[in-house]
Amino acid sequence: MQARVLLVSSEAVPLVKTGGLADVITALADALRDKGVDASILMPGYPAALEGATDLKKASGELALPGGPGVLRRGCMPGSKIPVILVDTQRFRSRVASPYVDQNGGELADNAESFADLAHAALAICEGRTQLPVPHVVHANDWHAGLIPGLMKTAGLSDIGSVLTIHNLAFQGNYPMELREKLGIPLEMCGAGGMEYWGKLSYLKAGISYADRISTVSKTYAKEILTPRFGSGMDGALNQRKPDIRAIPNGIDTDVWNPSIDTLTARGFNQHDMKGKGACKRDLQRLFNLLPIDPFAPVLGIGSRISHQKMADVVLEALPRILDRQKRLQVVVLGCGDHGYEQGFRDLAAAYPGRVGVHIGYDERHAHALHAGCDMLLHGTRFEPFGLTPLYAMRYGTIPIGSRVGGLIDTIIDTGPGATGFLFDGETAADMADAVDRAFAVYANGDAWQAMQRNAMNTDFGWNGPAAQYMAMYAEICAPEIRKLFTLPQPPAQQRAATYKAA
Repeated sequence: MQARVLLVSSEAVPLVKTGGLADVITALADALRDKGVDASILMPGYPAALEGATDLKKASGELALPGGPGVLRRGCMPGSKIPVILVDTQRFRSRVASPYVDQNGGELADNAESFADLAHAALAICEGRTQLPVPHVVHANDWHAGLIPGLMKTAGLSDIGSVLTIHNLAFQGNYPMELREKLGIPLEMCGAGGMEYWGKLSYLKAGISYADRISTVSKTYAKEILTPRFGSGMDGALNQRKPDIRAIPNGIDTDVWNPSIDTLTARGFNQHDMKGKGACKRDLQRLFNLLPIDPFAPVLGIGSRISHQKMADVVLEALPRILDRQKRLQVVVLGCGDHGYEQGFRDLAAAYPGRVGVHIGYDERHAHALHAGCDMLLHGTRFEPFGLTPLYAMRYGTIPIGSRVGGLIDTIIDTGPGATGFLFDGETAADMADAVDRAFAVYANGDAWQAMQRNAMNTDFGWNGPAAQYMAMYAEICAPEIRKLFTLPQPPAQQRAATYKAA
């Protein structure tokens, strides 16, 4: 028998992606399966997911869900053996654009019902009301799946462990208390010790209150969320659960993000032979309409959500002074988000024709081209649970310039012989511009810059270690007779001694 884990998420690559959560879910499922765990992904049946998943078969009868009837369909992620279970409802089928917001950027009116459907579908699996095997652990991710641990507890499912991973505490899923009955939420969950939050229902607080374990995605963020500054109003509830909080860093898919074999870039390269990076830069310049096409012109990339969190306001203020200081600098911007900030970047491109290229939206071709072709990545952020984008950049020898917060503190080394990037304090345009100046000072020294590139490219951000940490946590909360299934085989004593000596 294998240990069974049900990963519940609102998105997963390659079916649906709006941010790093989608990358993490599929990569974690793959890493767990490599370690012998039967890991499956449960997610909404958006049109893109129903179209993209392979070998879909009906896996339940009609389920009575809060938002209306639905069925479960089980298949596989395209190009892999990772099982994916889709919650097929009319509400999810109507989400042909963003999974969460309308064309004006406002939250979709039926988010409460839709993600209650996701939670109740998970409960149906756990209660054995479908054709799917009952999991040993349910791993809920972010507020969209936050109801699940509470529903499990009130249903008496004490033999199935539950985990809530907080990828971004700022998004909480808070809705009017009056929706409780419509959403199928038991009254006992709605007190101050449950999911009640300032008179509202909070999906995220439900997960915080009821999950057997809570995890965050970096050590620094795990500490930050216990403080008023970074706790987004949940620091009190989180401090009550402090003994149950674990910090398990994300990893990246080192096969997908591999400069030597990347089919989405112009030419492969590695830390021992960087010639291909020049070809990738020329490709990037053409893709973003930069002039001149010059592999020796420094290129600064920005690839993230265009939002207040990601300091879009500060970037828009800082970039003109950075461009005016660095006359040969070219800038590429990839992302989408707040429409006002998007227009600000379009205006900046118009003000600096040939020097600033902007692509509003996201696709893998542009993302891989950016990381492969840029010299530097600017990643300002007011808070950062982990920060996948700088890790992708480092894999390609693109040096990150990031805020000294959250996961960036854990992953970017700012000083010393092992430095891999630059960190800055503060949230002003001057703070950001000064950090870019520091980077250019090192960039001017070819030997020092190449050493930093090698450091960055040699850093191990794979999933092997994080997956093992997740398995150890699952073993803490599953039924006692299942724990041995989550225990990784120990190396022979001689090998353990050698490993210890090397450490």
